[in-house]
Amino acid sequence: MPRLRTLCAGLGALIFAAIPSLAADKILFARLGPTGASLYISNADGSAERSLTPAGSLDYNPSWSSQGDWIVFTSERSGSADLYRIHPDGSQLERLTDDPAYDDQAGFSPDGKHIVFVSTRGSGRANLWTLDVASHSAKALTSGDGGDFRPSWSPDGQWIAFSSDRESDLRPAKGRWERLHLVDVYIIHPDGTGLKRVSQHGGFCGSPKWTSDSKSVVAYCMSDEESWTYRAGREDGDDTLMKIDIASGENTPVQAGPGVKLLPSVLPTGEIAYVRHDKTTTGIFYGNGKPGPAGATLHTPSWSPDGAQVVYSRYISNPPAEPVKQWSRNEKFDLYKTAWLPAYDASGEHLAITKMDSTNATSLLIVDEDKPARAILKQKGLILGPSWSPDGKQIVVGVGGFTAFLDFASGGKKPADPVNGGAQVGLVNIDGSDFHLITTGNNNNAFASFAPDGKQIVYRTSGPDGEGLRIMNIEDHSVSVLTDDYDNFPVWSPRGNLIAFMRRIDGNFEVMTIHADGKQLNQLTRTKGNEAHLAWSPDGERLLFTSSRMGFKDEALLIGAPQPYGEIFVMNADGTHIEQLTDDQWEEGGPAWQPHALPRADQASTPH
Repeated sequence: MPRLRTLCAGLGALIFAAIPSLAADKILFARLGPTGASLYISNADGSAERSLTPAGSLDYNPSWSSQGDWIVFTSERSGSADLYRIHPDGSQLERLTDDPAYDDQAGFSPDGKHIVFVSTRGSGRANLWTLDVASHSAKALTSGDGGDFRPSWSPDGQWIAFSSDRESDLRPAKGRWERLHLVDVYIIHPDGTGLKRVSQHGGFCGSPKWTSDSKSVVAYCMSDEESWTYRAGREDGDDTLMKIDIASGENTPVQAGPGVKLLPSVLPTGEIAYVRHDKTTTGIFYGNGKPGPAGATLHTPSWSPDGAQVVYSRYISNPPAEPVKQWSRNEKFDLYKTAWLPAYDASGEHLAITKMDSTNATSLLIVDEDKPARAILKQKGLILGPSWSPDGKQIVVGVGGFTAFLDFASGGKKPADPVNGGAQVGLVNIDGSDFHLITTGNNNNAFASFAPDGKQIVYRTSGPDGEGLRIMNIEDHSVSVLTDDYDNFPVWSPRGNLIAFMRRIDGNFEVMTIHADGKQLNQLTRTKGNEAHLAWSPDGERLLFTSSRMGFKDEALLIGAPQPYGEIFVMNADGTHIEQLTDDQWEEGGPAWQPHALPRADQASTPH
């Protein structure tokens, strides 16, 4: 495992840095999103590419002004996502917004004096705002429970077109737990009047861009289920670029090449350009069939006013070699992005993480302070959800196939053999010895958590032999039924009195607690969407969880996030004082709370 040791050699120093008694609580979590992004400019055909912003930050979603003198873009270089502008030659970088909310997807007005953008200011949901470029003053343009995305100002200055899921029910994709993200095209006057939908409701139409006469917009459109199939860019297909007349609503297909076509633009010549993103290829293509800049890293292009040049972002998605500190809405919590489902031992001095390699095998790694990470277990498929025994001598994990862990497609009727796609719970000593499965049978079993006395574990099961949560005696492997509903992600409280878990209720996943004897079932959250990935505070007084309650912040096909749940929240163990810690468009989950940093009583906040 030389490569894993190299990647993780510096992990311990960051994770286990000395923490004074009044320091912020340290939270680790995983993120599905780029680890870096920079802006590039090239000729329209992809030649003469040059960097516009340096590496080392997250710079994305550039948009060229109509005058050609400025490019506005989003950057996380100073913490949360804010707006910046820069000249095309890389000079005079200027920060335009400085707000703890998420600001993104900006576009200039025709005269360059105003910007329309997406922000979570106020409600916490993605709405449209406008910004006076000279004064930096911002005001809300749209509101509501849904999300508004990808605004585009008409050339005559009279309208702003955008996509929105405000009429979507965010129902699950067929056979999945993830939500379909169905958006329609709307227009609104810059003063907030005249809001109306111009696309046909029922499927997906997104990222509208104006024709030069300001009478029509061009959007990329597909059926509802195609919006899920094409979301990760791993499937081939063929969606439609549609020209929509804003007065009549008439839809006219636009001639374009094959493939999954995203982010259409109308060039000064009237030619259509777009990003193709599917299993076959990724890059810019033009209506005449000619390719432009290419590569799977390319995202969100914008053309110069004469169409001769194009600016775009290139993503870096390699897993970080070390935990990366992230911006937090509450400075009393230090947030770090790291590997999948990390787990601290009871002392907070040792960390278990998992890493998948190019052969689709996963290693379970132990990270100690000032020491290289060491692999103690390697298995074909996935290793997920490590949980330490209280004495720190053993780790219980789930091993098997991804679909079996979540068990969404066929009710658990899959092979129970983890090597062939099922999922089972295994136990291993921290020196890597004596790995063995402790669950058997026809069901898929996963996400185990030790009781604080080390004598029992709780885990999730699903399949022909029933579903719900089970408690196993570690010594004799006897099993008792705790619940018999569609439950998942159980975690045992450090106090031993409660087990927190997720339950599907009316199509949504909610946070529940129950006593280990099966009594006093309590529902802690009631929200539209999914909650998941629980972690207790070291004293058992609070719970971390991931939630989709704030909705999508961008069109799902553009950000590579398979679902809107991705914000990290914290609440009291009784469900009160819910507080949001992250605010971005990426999917985040699997939080771990370091035992060194005990929570303080003054961290309660106003509930949402």
